[in-house]
Amino acid sequence: MTSGKERFSMKGWNRRDFIKAGLVLGGLALSGTFLFKKLGRYITHLMPFQEKNLKYATFIGKAGSYSEDITSIILSGLKELGVRPAEIRGKRILLKPNLVETYTGTSHINTHPLVVRGAIDAFLKLGAASIIVAEGPGHCRDSLLVLEESGMGEVLHGEGIPFVDLNYAECYQAKNMTHISKLTAFSFPVLLKEVDWVVSMPKMKTHHWVGVTLSLKNLFGVMPGSFYGWPKNVLHWAGIEQCIIDINALCRPHFSIVDGIVGMEGDGPIMGTPKRTGVMVMGRNPTAVDATCVRIMGINPEKVGYLRVASIGLGPIIEPHIPQMGESLDSVRTNFSLPDHIPVYKKLKEV
Repeated sequence: MTSGKERFSMKGWNRRDFIKAGLVLGGLALSGTFLFKKLGRYITHLMPFQEKNLKYATFIGKAGSYSEDITSIILSGLKELGVRPAEIRGKRILLKPNLVETYTGTSHINTHPLVVRGAIDAFLKLGAASIIVAEGPGHCRDSLLVLEESGMGEVLHGEGIPFVDLNYAECYQAKNMTHISKLTAFSFPVLLKEVDWVVSMPKMKTHHWVGVTLSLKNLFGVMPGSFYGWPKNVLHWAGIEQCIIDINALCRPHFSIVDGIVGMEGDGPIMGTPKRTGVMVMGRNPTAVDATCVRIMGINPEKVGYLRVASIGLGPIIEPHIPQMGESLDSVRTNFSLPDHIPVYKKLKEV
C-alpha cells in the first residue's frame, strides 16, 4: 500500500492537459480546478504518461473459453508486463475477485473460478509464498452461499487456498486524503496491510449507475459490509463515482486481471446478459487497464465519468499513453449493448 501523504509530481503536464483532464462527465458535479487541488495534493508517485513505461502498459490475451490454459495466458501477461519471479518470490498474494450474488449457471455475474485458479497457479509458479482469496460480496450477506453457487468454493478447496470474508474483517481507519466524496475516512481490512500484493480480478461488465464496473470499481468489495452496509449503501449515498476515486487513491492494487472471457452487457452489474468477448486484460495500473477494457467494449473511456477523473492522477486513459502488449485492440473489440432506457448509457454513446 502507498501512503497518501507522499506528494505527487505534475511533471510533464501543461495547462491544457490540466483543463482537459478536469472536465468531468458522468454526473460528477465537481469543477476541474477543485479536482486538481484535491487529487494533485495527495495522489502519489505519478510518472509522466508520455513515458513508455511498463507501469502503464496493458496486456490483452485471447481466451475463447474457460477450458483453455488460463494459467499460461496469465503467465504470458505477467512476463510481457515485466513481472519477474524475483518480484513475486516469497510474497503473500491477495486475489480479490468480483463476487456479487449468483445463481447456479450464471457465470457472467462473477469472476469465473477458473480464472482465479489460473491466477493461483501462475503466482505459485512464480514462487509466491502464499495465496489468499478475499472478497466482501456486496449484495448477498451469505458469502459461503456465493462461494458454493459460483463454483469458487470448490476451486479454492481443491487448491487448498483460504478465503477471507472481508465483510466481517478486522479494520483500520484511513483518513480520506482526496475528499472527492464527503466521507472523512475509510475503514479498510487490516489484511490489506498484511499481504505484499493485492490483485484486482474483476468481471468485464456494464453498470447501470456508473457505466462500467472493472478494476477500480472492484475495490468496493474490500470495504466491509459490517461497516458500510449491503450493497455498501454508505458508499452509494456518498456517491459511487466519488468513492471510487477516494478508495483507489488510498488503496492501490499492485496488479489487475480482468475476466472478459464471458462478460456482461445491458443492465449490469447483475441483471444484464452474457457477452462473449474472449479476452483477459492485465496490467499494473488499474486505470489504464480499465481504459483498455472499455475500448474493447466499444466505449470511449473519456465518456466514463470516474475514469475521466481518475486520469488526473491515478493513471492514463489516453490510448497513446498506454503501451499495448499481446493482442491488438482492433482484433478483440466488440460493442457491448447499452440500452437507451438506462440514463448513464446515453452519456457513454454521446459523440
